[in-house]
Amino acid sequence: MQARVPEVLATVGLAGTERRRSRRLSGGQQQRLALAGALAPRPGLLVLDEPTANLDPGGTAALMATLSDLRAERSATIVLIEHRVDQAWPLADVVLALDDEGRPLDVGVPADVLARSADRMRAAGIWLPGEVASGRIEGPSPSGPVVVDADNVRFGYDRAEPVVRDLTLQIAAGERIAIVGPNGSGKSTLGRLLVGLLRPDHGTIRLGGADPARVPAATLARHAAYVFQEPERQFLAQTVEEEVRLGLTDDELAGVDDLMARLGLPLDSFGARSPYRLSGGEQRRLSLACVLTRRPEVLVLDEPTFGQDRRGYEGMLAILRDHMDSGACLVAATHDERFVRDVARRIVEMDDGWIARDEAVA
Repeated sequence: MQARVPEVLATVGLAGTERRRSRRLSGGQQQRLALAGALAPRPGLLVLDEPTANLDPGGTAALMATLSDLRAERSATIVLIEHRVDQAWPLADVVLALDDEGRPLDVGVPADVLARSADRMRAAGIWLPGEVASGRIEGPSPSGPVVVDADNVRFGYDRAEPVVRDLTLQIAAGERIAIVGPNGSGKSTLGRLLVGLLRPDHGTIRLGGADPARVPAATLARHAAYVFQEPERQFLAQTVEEEVRLGLTDDELAGVDDLMARLGLPLDSFGARSPYRLSGGEQRRLSLACVLTRRPEVLVLDEPTFGQDRRGYEGMLAILRDHMDSGACLVAATHDERFVRDVARRIVEMDDGWIARDEAVA
């Protein structure tokens, strides 16, 4: 196994990171590290639960190539749980489709399952190969006054190793921005800097004219919000209902029931459950609901679509459309090309802490 370590790190795109602290890796890099740990001992049974959720396109392609090699060698039984079916479907000898209550809709050879049960699977919210979601947010990204101004910002968790490098960026009210780039390029760190969760080592950030790192938390939460890549990091309460109602004013509480129903988490069914007992996709939608109740002017999302079936994804787009129609701006760090296509009207591409590209898209 020791001899396999350099090989599997290279396979998942982590060559040269052997001495880095695992907690200092980006979310996508940590996902790659977990995959390397699973692959290193050459298991006879490999179970992967949403392994591509936080991977960049290159990492996803490399993982699928590795799984394809394992399949060709017949050296391991692979069980792959995955919503991103376009690349996963061709790997399968057998497809098992489950409905939202865990009951089997169909099982069998992929082509046979698709021929027999495509309509039932689609009705259950299952992504099918080659399909495009409904709910694309149409129209140009409106541009109002500047609400976030980052000037010559530099930051590193270790100051000798900057994660964000001399970055200048202006964001206007109503904009829809996708921050893209490979794992470890600084996307999540930039998002946290924009809303004051981190303070730059150099340069300035102004949110509504003020330094967000110095604004009281209760005030800041109604102007800007950040949804973490790992939803459980921001949960504070014991039940879903307590979590989504935490700290809200009477006016904000009035819209909670409707918002939760639209996100597929009606409180009459989910209210008494623990946030930590929800599925990954449900946790993501709960974390989004918790910030949208405050109607922030600036919404920063980190990998907003991971773990979402088709209904969850389309419901999320509808909620975001309504929020942006009120004039709020959206900044999303994402590897999901579908989400970029459906939502973004400006793309900011990062590479090794720098802005490599900043352009409007149709």
